[in-house]
Amino acid sequence: MATAEPGLEDAIEGYFAARIARAETIGEQAAQLWRRAAEATRGGKRLRPRLVLLAHDALGGRARRSAVTVAAAFEVLHSALLLHDDVLDGDLVRRGRANLAGQFADTALETGLGSEAATAWGAASGLLAGDLLLSGVHAMIARIDSPARPEIHEIVDDAVFLTAAGEHDDIGFALGAVPAEARDIWRMMERKTAAYSFAAPLRAGAALAGADASTAQTLARIGTGLGLIYQLRDDVLGVFGAEELTGKSATGDLREGKRTLLIAFASREPAWQDVAHLLGRRSLEDEDADRLREAIVASGARAAVEELIAEQLAQVDQELLSSGLPEELRVELHAIGRMCAERDA
Repeated sequence: MATAEPGLEDAIEGYFAARIARAETIGEQAAQLWRRAAEATRGGKRLRPRLVLLAHDALGGRARRSAVTVAAAFEVLHSALLLHDDVLDGDLVRRGRANLAGQFADTALETGLGSEAATAWGAASGLLAGDLLLSGVHAMIARIDSPARPEIHEIVDDAVFLTAAGEHDDIGFALGAVPAEARDIWRMMERKTAAYSFAAPLRAGAALAGADASTAQTLARIGTGLGLIYQLRDDVLGVFGAEELTGKSATGDLREGKRTLLIAFASREPAWQDVAHLLGRRSLEDEDADRLREAIVASGARAAVEELIAEQLAQVDQELLSSGLPEELRVELHAIGRMCAERDA
């Protein structure tokens, strides 16, 4: 679902070009960090920028140049959080190829560094690159010429605040450090994914268009609903998706012991106890991963999550119908909801 919004790619590439040029005055390692951060940002769906521009344009905004900059900033924010997420999960692959941490680890291995040290170097590089991009988001927003600039900063700050809380819970669930009932997992999804990926971009576009508080709140609710649909489908794809389409391992979530609603629902059934010990096993074999998948299906958990996706999509559609939003915006958000529910990658 990449979008060819005029000026968007130029804004993203221009940001990185300036940072790379500045880093080159410091040294090759700093420049390499920025080059690989730029590479990590390429090839995404550009969903978050699309939401910023969609809300701005449909609500009659006239700050298109500022909106493009903010849209680009949301893509940089997404890249920052993915870089951190990969480090937290210990992943070295993203979109079917070595991620930034994996690239630095591979380079270190080629120079003769040991595996443990190379992995640590990759993780440190991923963490620092994510930090740089988080700072860069606010630097980009600071350049816009709009009375909404302070509000955009607040929207981003709020999104990161909630996302960090959700990520912290997600890791705590997987490690068993935090209780993970279905309601807790639901709140985690609202914070980790919905806040920054859907609600915040829509709010930012509305703010740039000068929309009133009621419209912003409506878009936040719709964005939260879309984010939940997106994450529910993501959880299904993380276990049952085709790796050649998703670009990530179909056993990764099972190896990490992620506590998704699939697992929460399956664990209620007595039969799950026969395979529960396999969840979170780092050395999980394909055969045992298949046993976990079979148990998830047999327990009715997969069907229950599919039903939740359908229910959540219906709720979003109902919210759109009663929202009073411009027709163009309602139609596009409905289409995005369908995409989130039905995607296979």
